[in-house]
Amino acid sequence: MSAGGNLVSVDFEIFGHVQGVCFRMYTEKEGLRLGLVGWVKNTHGGTVVGQVQGPADQVEEMKVWLSKEGSPTSRITKAKFTNQKAIDKVEMSGFKTRF
Repeated sequence: MSAGGNLVSVDFEIFGHVQGVCFRMYTEKEGLRLGLVGWVKNTHGGTVVGQVQGPADQVEEMKVWLSKEGSPTSRITKAKFTNQKAIDKVEMSGFKTRF
């Protein structure tokens, strides 16, 4: 992935019943399915945070998935997206769960 595909980066925080429901695993799978790179992790406050990078269209699709769908047994009450910006190239490889 390089310039020309108008790449973006965005941070996210997902609120609701999103821990203990395989949310991170499904987020990883969805990110990879969309050809994105990034990371996801649980917080001590019961939310899930992460960052997604890739082509703007796919990132928008991921934002919809994060805010509306999530893992099958999750219940998302709110999704916050911050620091969205254009980038020249992706700054990581793959999609990882952080601990």
